[in-house]
Amino acid sequence: MRIAEIYKSVQGEGRLTGTSSVFVRASGCNLRCHFCDTPHTSWFPEGDDLSVDDIVERVLSHRVAHVVVTGGEPMLFAELIPLCERLQREGCHLTIETAGTLHLSVECDLMSVSPKLANSTPTLEQANGWHHRHEATRDQRDIVQRLISEYSYQLKFVVASHQDAEEVLRYLETLPRVERKYVWMMPEGIDVGRLNDIAVWLAPFCNAHGLVFGPRQHIHWFGHRRGT
Repeated sequence: MRIAEIYKSVQGEGRLTGTSSVFVRASGCNLRCHFCDTPHTSWFPEGDDLSVDDIVERVLSHRVAHVVVTGGEPMLFAELIPLCERLQREGCHLTIETAGTLHLSVECDLMSVSPKLANSTPTLEQANGWHHRHEATRDQRDIVQRLISEYSYQLKFVVASHQDAEEVLRYLETLPRVERKYVWMMPEGIDVGRLNDIAVWLAPFCNAHGLVFGPRQHIHWFGHRRGT
């Protein structure tokens, strides 16, 4: 399994915000979001091929109960199945972060699904062949529905504009079983100033529609830096 990095930090998004966690970041993605904040796992993938044993050993060395397998897109890797089994046997609380375009029957405690809105699609100029591929792949609602029906879940949407926020509401109408207390809206950006500019209107929008506002707290704590 190609891994870009394994590190200990504090979860800055979703239901477990503030929780000390070990992050296992898979390298490789089937999407190319134009605002991707981890391009070293998507546009310019890097990392090492590690065995499940190697990954588990590195995770356990941190002596932290909560583990987050993220990416990139970890569902690209069949090794995710035995990795999750091993980590759960070791007593880890396991979160899987995915864009919801692929399904593997994995064991986890929280399925964190971040469906990609229209705002994620790169332009033809920047995409280098990825514009149409990304657009055709990003919205796999049947897979999202399957994931949230099989697991304890949260949905996280990256929002940059009022148009994006309204798109989320339309999206949720097609998933009637979703509980809005598990739906997070997060501002798009990698610096605190931009996040705050969006938060000014997005937080009240979430409050008005029974959704959860997520400020992407790790950027406020650490800035936009790898290993955080």
